[in-house]
Amino acid sequence: MHKHKYLSSVNSMNKNRNPFLLVILVVFMGCFATAQTKKWTIKECVNYALTHNISIMQSDLDIKSAAIDQKSALGSFLPTLNADASHSWNIGLNQNITTGLLENQTTQFTSARLNSSLTIYNGLQLQNRLRRANLSAVASQYKLTKMKDDISLNVANAFLQILFNKENLKVKNEQLLNNEKQLQRSQELVKAGSVPRGDLLDVQATVAANKQAVVIAENSLLISKLSLAQLLQLENFQDFDIADSDYDVSESPTMLQTPTAIFEKAKEQRSEIKIAKTNLDIAERDVKIAKGAYQPNIQGFYSFSTRVGYSERMVGYGLDTVNPNTVIGYVEGTNTNVLQPNYKPIFGNAAPFFDQFDSNKGHNFGFQMNIPIFNGLSTRNNVAKSKLNLERSKIALSQQELDLERNIYTAFTDAKGALNSYEAALSALQARTEAYNYAKEKFNVGIMNAFDLNQSQTLFVNAQSEVIRTKYDYIFRVKVVEFYFGIPIIQN
Repeated sequence: MHKHKYLSSVNSMNKNRNPFLLVILVVFMGCFATAQTKKWTIKECVNYALTHNISIMQSDLDIKSAAIDQKSALGSFLPTLNADASHSWNIGLNQNITTGLLENQTTQFTSARLNSSLTIYNGLQLQNRLRRANLSAVASQYKLTKMKDDISLNVANAFLQILFNKENLKVKNEQLLNNEKQLQRSQELVKAGSVPRGDLLDVQATVAANKQAVVIAENSLLISKLSLAQLLQLENFQDFDIADSDYDVSESPTMLQTPTAIFEKAKEQRSEIKIAKTNLDIAERDVKIAKGAYQPNIQGFYSFSTRVGYSERMVGYGLDTVNPNTVIGYVEGTNTNVLQPNYKPIFGNAAPFFDQFDSNKGHNFGFQMNIPIFNGLSTRNNVAKSKLNLERSKIALSQQELDLERNIYTAFTDAKGALNSYEAALSALQARTEAYNYAKEKFNVGIMNAFDLNQSQTLFVNAQSEVIRTKYDYIFRVKVVEFYFGIPIIQN
């Protein structure tokens, strides 16, 4: 009854379903299926890592910061220009700017000023700071290049590790399949009485061990996939998988070079050497900047100022009607007063704003020179520290060259050894294959027991795994040598 109700409800939903929703559902399922079946190539992995890696994003920000420092150093050559203005009220006893007398009054003032200065000479510090900023920008670019190279190498190594684990899992599954067939045959032989039951138990134990080996190989493959997915910083890394690729073992032209030739070319191309050389140039500029503080500092300056007052101003003089005359003396003999007209100042409203702004303006310009004589040994100590940093940079460059030489010789030797190991593994596999085939023939005719056959098969499978391991080990180590020789990890 419940089943019929469920079917009827489903049919009702199907009848009332919007065709547009069906189209969306089909498209969504198609996209979902495509996402599930996507297989990443090694080129896609490297390109994705170079685009989404957090460290690379941070290096990009460092490059942008260095570009800003370049603009700041270039801007130091330009003159400064600043303007300021103020409006104030003076209440109480203050000087009348018209009469020069102290009076109890309330006055207002507006003032404006424009200042400009230009560094003419400061021991070439501006020029050296600009060159230092340019070198820092170059160093930031070199650091980004080195980071991309390292990430590409790590991604390639993780990619090849997945391929190795896939091949190894195939070998384990083939071994399990062969032993399961052998188990069926042994069961038939035991029933027929051709072989003892103990051989059957040995084969069953072998099959159980094979299943465990398959589980271990599957886990190793899963872990390697997760490692690469996390290296790529994928959010949905559970369904991550790579495209199956068959890399042939071929002799690289780079391996025909000598380690010395590879090292000489690497010194010209490797980012770590370029970074060390650029840091050395930066340290030399720091010494010159520090020494520039010993020399005089010459600056030119200019300023423009004006002011506006809002108090009454004196516009002229007029006769004092209350006291029109003032006695200034007497005529000798007659004692007649000598009078002088008594004039007093006449005050009017303040002059118009822009008239005062024009009449009260003033200019001030000139040169200023600052000669350092003694400043608590700070300049001398700065020069000494910059020289120490210069020596450190020289040592760092030498160390980088030694490390690069050691790494190249080690990588070249490892690649040669990996090729020898691969060739030896091939020879061992050929011998183990013949031995295993012979053991199967002996087991089939009853002159070899299951335990000895299992031992031969184990050696055969180990030989197969060793061939796979040495193959991908050689491929990666050759990639490292080519990497030092200037060949990209992924060819375009």
